[in-house]
Amino acid sequence: MKKVLLLLADGFETFEASVFIDVIGWNLVEGDNSTELFTCGLKKEIKSSFNQRFIVDYLVEDIDISTFDALAIPGGFDVYGFYNDAYDEKFLDLIRGFKTNNKIIASICVGALPLGKSGILKNKNGTVYNNPVRREALKGFGVNVIDQPIVIDDNIITSWNPSTAIDVALLLLENLTTKSNADKIRQLMGFDDRKN
Repeated sequence: MKKVLLLLADGFETFEASVFIDVIGWNLVEGDNSTELFTCGLKKEIKSSFNQRFIVDYLVEDIDISTFDALAIPGGFDVYGFYNDAYDEKFLDLIRGFKTNNKIIASICVGALPLGKSGILKNKNGTVYNNPVRREALKGFGVNVIDQPIVIDDNIITSWNPSTAIDVALLLLENLTTKSNADKIRQLMGFDDRKN
């Protein structure tokens, strides 16, 4: 079984988190049945952007990285405290641990900023929310910011806004399984570009 850890900061965006939950879950039930997703945070109860409450499966300090195959990080809103958790040293250390262990890391929107702050994107290509302030912040971490919706460099997926979320989750699934399996899930979920 391939295990994905969804790392949630206070102020995370629920839509960006939900695509990982759904794609990995759809694969568990309707795909090759090989993936499971677990949630993690700095504390047991995490509030999303817009203040919905979530109880995570694990605390950061309880994670054994060797038991996971990938890390997924949704973005979030500054006004809801996203960067308080996302820039916390324990949060960043977990990211570094996944990189050190050569695991797949996928982020959506400003989820790329803790990757940048952790140092794992230094001198690599990446992208982030297509807003000048966020792009400059990512550049400030030594990242070569590319002007495109999704960028993959060295097992690290970054993207620029919520519209890319489903594609990032499906790319993560493709990397964990196969392209044909990810395409099957895309089609089953109705994201196969067919016009109805």
